[in-house]
Amino acid sequence: MKRYVMGDIHGQPKALKQCFERSGFDMEKDMLICLGDVCDRGPGVRESIDMLLKIKNLVYILGNHDKWFLNWALYGYQEYIWLYQGGEQSINSYRDGKVPDEHIALFRNAPMYFLLENRLFVHAGIDPALSLEEQNEFNLLWNRDMVEYAFEIKDKEGLDLNVPFSEIFVGHTPTINYGSTEPIFVKGIWLLDTGAGWGAKLTIMDIDSKEFWQSDKLGRE
Repeated sequence: MKRYVMGDIHGQPKALKQCFERSGFDMEKDMLICLGDVCDRGPGVRESIDMLLKIKNLVYILGNHDKWFLNWALYGYQEYIWLYQGGEQSINSYRDGKVPDEHIALFRNAPMYFLLENRLFVHAGIDPALSLEEQNEFNLLWNRDMVEYAFEIKDKEGLDLNVPFSEIFVGHTPTINYGSTEPIFVKGIWLLDTGAGWGAKLTIMDIDSKEFWQSDKLGRE
């Protein structure tokens, strides 16, 4: 079994399919850890989730957009900030207004972080001063402080994050913010959101070899 990780999909099933095809991902045998945010911005949220649910060994980590989506699917909440940030595209992908139970279950059952050996997988980040058990939802789903600090100290020897993990894999912070459409490694952190939600590319990476494959550039809808 090969083990892969993927950043924010944001409703781009064509890009998702390209990543699977180009990496040779086997939905029956291989593991995929998704770092959250399959929802919003792109037009194919429902189709993307359907594709993920075909994966036998899927670990899906909750993202902030997924939390917004779940609040709508369960309670009908349509916060303005969610609609402004791409929630309307998610709503439109469910043309009959009914979200299948298995789609809701994907997010209701999603952990906010996942450990594989000594590697941490999380949507946004953590507060390095706290244990995993002490992290709050804001840190795990929203907070970019850890990533921003890593970039601040990236060229400073002797400074690191002081965390007990060999590697941390995150989505949420697009690498295009730092001028790249490829994964970025900085101070033990892998940034895997390569901008699919902003018209750039979707990426899938082999966790062990660090080889990665990408979709075509998406452009804006």
